[in-house]
Amino acid sequence: MLYIFDWDGTISDSAAKIVRCMRSATQAAGLVDKDDDEIKNIIGLGLPEAIRAIYPQISDEDLERVRHGYSSFFTAADATPSPFFHGAMDVLQALADAGHTLAIATGKSRRGLDRVLQKLDLNAFFHGSRCADETASKPNPKMLLELLAEFGVSVGEAVMIGDTEYDMAMAKKIDMPRIAVSFGAHHIDRLKPYKPVMCVDQFQQILEWRK
Repeated sequence: MLYIFDWDGTISDSAAKIVRCMRSATQAAGLVDKDDDEIKNIIGLGLPEAIRAIYPQISDEDLERVRHGYSSFFTAADATPSPFFHGAMDVLQALADAGHTLAIATGKSRRGLDRVLQKLDLNAFFHGSRCADETASKPNPKMLLELLAEFGVSVGEAVMIGDTEYDMAMAKKIDMPRIAVSFGAHHIDRLKPYKPVMCVDQFQQILEWRK
């Protein structure tokens, strides 16, 4: 089975760091401040798409200013990677030990994901990954389709695990089974309309799912 995980808000408890760095970047660019919920709402999107979602009328110049600022702030803050949610590493190890294939589908940049995987010595742990800056941003399902093609599996032989509407929506568009976690960026009530096969409150519950 191919288990595809979102990163921020699903494996990594990084929402507070993302909010803090985005607020620093937008303040440095002289933009109107946004509250935590508005910023948390865009976690999971590619960075340009996330910025435009918060500031629909932003100019291209200001968008680039915020993008570069955020990248700088986050790189500095991520010198110490965010902790994993409780039980995440145990579950990932159990799935790997059982012979499943593990992959990541994330709104992070390739540079950002590679950096954190290297710091955590997990480069060889995940068999594949797709990032928003090398394919289409969520909720477009392109990154999922690319992972299916890479591993030569059908949509029914994979499952997407995520914490946002964007994760659920992209999986639903191609009828991929999806598991919603309640401890991430979006409230679980926002994920339930996408008909996940499971809604979990603890990471360990993922092991209870059987195709």
